[in-house]
Parts: sequence; structure tokens; C-alpha cells
Amino acid sequence: MNYPPTITRELIAGMSPEVFPGQIVVVDRPEEVKKALVCLEASGLVGFDTETRPNFSKKDSHKVCLIQVSTDRICYLFRLNRLGGVPAKLKGFLENGQITKIGLSLLDDFHALRKLSPIDPDGFIDLQKFVLPFGIQESSLRKIYAILFGRKISKRAQLSNWEADTLTASMQRYAALDAWACLRIYQRLTLHP
Repeated sequence: MNYPPTITRELIAGMSPEVFPGQIVVVDRPEEVKKALVCLEASGLVGFDTETRPNFSKKDSHKVCLIQVSTDRICYLFRLNRLGGVPAKLKGFLENGQITKIGLSLLDDFHALRKLSPIDPDGFIDLQKFVLPFGIQESSLRKIYAILFGRKISKRAQLSNWEADTLTASMQRYAALDAWACLRIYQRLTLHP
């Protein structure tokens, strides 16, 4: 299939918004981590993303506070700021090369995660490189997704305070959608290139 190499913001603006269709589970207590990872490890193929509280000045510096990992049906939101950093079992999952993890701009995510824990990620595929052989020259998740599915990913919640006491429903949906969209892009290009 031939995909357009680029897409305009104006074209995306006219598209219907995408919605994550699955279940969202917030993991903010250490005892919940193992159960979440059992589900994710059984899947063998997941979408991945992280969120950090935005910096509004050069003096601000925030750490990654959320890792999103999604299967087709369920997305787990690991609240690192509530878990006291990257739990050992989650670190093991991120370093497990037997589980394929799909993300975008992964070097930035890895750099930020290494500020919390000495992580040696394995089993990751970065969509920015993966889409190139398909003729797609865009590097943003929003544009790649729009090219492949004709739907837009809203970025309204992107500048939220991810360290807040509670993640609102819209924040949870946004976070889950980003991880799931990475997985969906990979599946589309590998199953229906």
C-alpha cells in the first residue's frame, strides 16, 4: 500500500478524533505492579509511552512520572511518582528483549528514565525509524496515525500536571491513547503494509 509521505495540520484538523477503546488501569501501589506485568508479558507485543510534567521555564526540571504500556484491550498507567520510582519488576519488563515494545522518540524516553533508574531497555522498536521504509516521512505520532487511519489524536491533555494527586479521566484517556496508537501503527504496517 502506498501511504502519503506527509500530511498537513489543516487536513488533520478536519478528521474525527480517535478514542482508546479499551480498559485503563492506573497502577499506583507497589502490590499492583506484578499483576499488571503478568497481563503485559502474556501479550508479548505492547505499545509504550511516558509522560513528564511539562516545564514552563528553563528553571523547571521534572522527572518522568508516568509510563503507559498498552495491549489491544488494556492500558496500564504506571505512576512512577507514586511508586517511588521504577519498581524492579517494571525495570525487568523494560529490559526484557522477549517482549516487543513499540514507542516513538524512544531515546528521549530512555534518557529521562535513566535519571530515575539505571535501565538498559531491550525489545523496543522506535516508530520514527520503523515507518521510513513505508514512505512515511513524518516523525510525530499524531501525523503518522492520521496518515494511516484518517483520524486525529488530540493533544489537549499533553500539558497536564502528570504529578497531580489524581489523573483525571481525560488525562487517563490521553495517556492510554498514545501508547495504544503506537501499537496500532506497528500492527497496521506489519499486518497490512
